Amino acid sequence: MMTHDTTAMILAAGLGTRLKALTHNKPKALVELNGKPLLQHCIENLIANGFHHIVINVHHFGEQIIDFVEHQRFDAEIQISDERDLLMDTGGGIVKATPLFKNSKAVLVHNVDIISNVDLYELSQQFLDSKDDAWLLTQDRETNRKLLFDTENQLVGWMNKADGSFKWVYDSFGEFQEMAFSGLHFFRSDLFADFECKPQSVIDLYLKLAKTNRIISKPIQPDYWFDLGKPEQLQTAECFLKSKSK
Repeated sequence: MMTHDTTAMILAAGLGTRLKALTHNKPKALVELNGKPLLQHCIENLIANGFHHIVINVHHFGEQIIDFVEHQRFDAEIQISDERDLLMDTGGGIVKATPLFKNSKAVLVHNVDIISNVDLYELSQQFLDSKDDAWLLTQDRETNRKLLFDTENQLVGWMNKADGSFKWVYDSFGEFQEMAFSGLHFFRSDLFADFECKPQSVIDLYLKLAKTNRIISKPIQPDYWFDLGKPEQLQTAECFLKSKSK
């Protein structure tokens, strides 16, 4: 395998239940946006941003994703992290794929259902030059689930406004700022190497890592960013991108 400064991991193993009928016979990754599968949008965007080693985790209809990748001619080295036997959740999926990152300095994780024009190339170079262990790309937008950071942008907790629950790096924390997670994050390639390979949330792992590592909020303000988890969100993005291309 070639050596790359950066690897991108696409999280494509989810069940896609919020997309309802669209994922009855295919994975969320192959649901189309303006005639092109979400996975293809994601891969092409990553390549355009300088990522030429890509890892994709699969579970739900995983064989369809594997077949799709094998029959495309993408200008990248693409590897599959196979979770068809057991869905590992966001954190467990990264832990399972960690051996595939060994020839890279840093990893970008990208949810397959996120479409944006974030400058991932510039951010990857900035992250490589930084002394931080992870950057969680964040936004100031309304959502029930928020990441909590101190005045130096270090991760200190997580909250769910809908039920009032909190998770803290330490027992509790006084002053914090709330930010929404974008579904994009950078980390050093060996950051998750010591965790047990089992189903678990990546947010829970970051809260554990933040006790001894620099897990930092990196605010982003792209021209557009869409989470395509629901049919109505898919329709909104389709309309926006069509109008943008005119």
